[in-house]
Formats: sequence, structure tokens, C-alpha cells
Amino acid sequence: MPRAGFYAIESGKISFRRDGNWYSDDERIDNPRIALLFSKSVKRNPDGSYFLQVAEERAAITVEDTPYVVRTVEDGPDAIIIVTNDDEREPLDPTTLAVGRDHVLYCRVKAGAFPARFLRSAYYHLSSHFTTEDGGGFALVVGGRRYPIKQLA
Repeated sequence: MPRAGFYAIESGKISFRRDGNWYSDDERIDNPRIALLFSKSVKRNPDGSYFLQVAEERAAITVEDTPYVVRTVEDGPDAIIIVTNDDEREPLDPTTLAVGRDHVLYCRVKAGAFPARFLRSAYYHLSSHFTTEDGGGFALVVGGRRYPIKQLA
């Protein structure tokens, strides 16, 4: 008897791009349930490459920048909560904030296991917590504490 499977992940070249969207053969995946399933199914190989694991089915994927993006930021009294593309909410670790090329803001998510890129709207929301540092640069202020924002090389 043939085994039923989720062959959609094997049907084309799948990629996750800087804009926070999934693509199959350069066509954006507009179905939010499939995009969420893919975002919740990202795994990393020992060599640093990524793949999707849906039940027993596996498919290599191309990750253009980071496997996760920060979609929204929620202010709390002593912490900032971020919401990633897999709909997970977690406290932002402000010690992991860094600015990369083209002024893109990044942090670490999933207990520091993965990098995440801030989408523009989340970046702008978080910027209300920025302050300038003596000698240049910026810091994030949360709960009365200042966290310098690093520059990526």
C-alpha cells in the first residue's frame, strides 16, 4: 500500500526570503497556513544549511538571510516581546541586538539558536526604545537598563 505523504515540500525549490515570505520556484506562497507550517518546520543541518521537516518528509530549502523574521514587537513593563514568523512569542534578548548591512536589525531567537531579521514595521516599533550612546552608536533601553546595539562586520 502506498504511503501518504506531504509531497508539496518536494515539488519545487523552496526559499525563505528577506521579506519574510516563503517562495516555491520564485512564486510567493500566499496561503498563510502553508507559510506558517513551513515556518514551524525549519530545521538546521550540521553544516549550517536548512531544511523543512514535515512529519517524515524532508526538503532542502534556501534561506536568503535568516530562517526567522521578527514580525511584531510588543512592549511590556520590563521586557519586550517579539513575535516571529512561526507565530511564537518570546522575550527579546537585548544583548543579541546587532545592526548589519543596510541598517538591518537582527537578534537571536529560539534560546539563541537562530538569527532573526527584524521586518521594517517591527524595527520601527522597537526604535522608540533606542537612545544614542556616548561616542556614537545606539542602545536599547528596556526596564531602565541600556543595552548597546552591536555593529555586524
